[in-house]
Order: sequence, then structure tokens, then C-alpha cells
Amino acid sequence: MDIFASFRVSASALKAQTIRLDTISSNLANVETTSTPEGGPYKKKSVYFQSKPISFGEHLDNTVKGSVQGVEVTKILEDQDPPRKLFNPSHPDADKDGYVAMPNISILKEMVDMMSATRSYEANATAIKSEKRMVQKALEI
Repeated sequence: MDIFASFRVSASALKAQTIRLDTISSNLANVETTSTPEGGPYKKKSVYFQSKPISFGEHLDNTVKGSVQGVEVTKILEDQDPPRKLFNPSHPDADKDGYVAMPNISILKEMVDMMSATRSYEANATAIKSEKRMVQKALEI
């Protein structure tokens, strides 16, 4: 493994967690949004990761040194669960029975996901700092 492979792995994880945090923030900001340009309430979005494919040249180099891959966001999907119904006949988006279609977002689940993404981000930032210190110590030798 070359000296910069660990930087690439941690950097890819930082990028992926940033996208995850942005998506969670969007979900939390729209927890009360009952009307969107597409029609209906806001739909919760979820981020999906997979190992990042490496280029052919990197693959040839890594066959001898050991395979190292990063992570990437493959897709961000909207939740297909039906919206929750809230009785509020005075709401402008209420149907004829007085129910308002609300986004099916759990604030508790989103906060737990946000804490998990934050911890993952911090762990990768710490890994980059450690890698940087090791490279500096190696240069001092």
C-alpha cells in the first residue's frame, strides 16, 4: 500500500459522510413540509454506500500490495412508505375529510443517524491527522 492510499480511503469516507449529513439535514428541515413542487408531502431520503471501485492501473498496483478501496455514495433514494395522516381540518393542505398528509420522518431516527454520521466523520478526520503525523515522523528520520 502506498503512503497516500490511506489518505484516499479516509477522504472518500469524509465525502460520503458529508453527503449523508446533508441528506439528514434536509430530512430534518422538511419534517413539516406538506406540499412540494412534485405534489404531496416531502419524502424522506436515504443515502446508500458501496465500496469504491478502483481504476485498472490502481488495481494492477494493488494486486501485489493488497487491495485497498474507499467508499462512495451510489444512490439517494426517496422513501416509498405512505405519508402519515394528521387530523387538522384548518390546514390549507387538508383533504375533504380534514386529514393532512405529513412526511413519514422520525426525528429520533434522523438524530441517531446524524450522530452516527458525525462520529464516522470524526473518526476519519482523526485517521487523516494520524496519517499526517506518521508521514511527518517518517520524513524526520
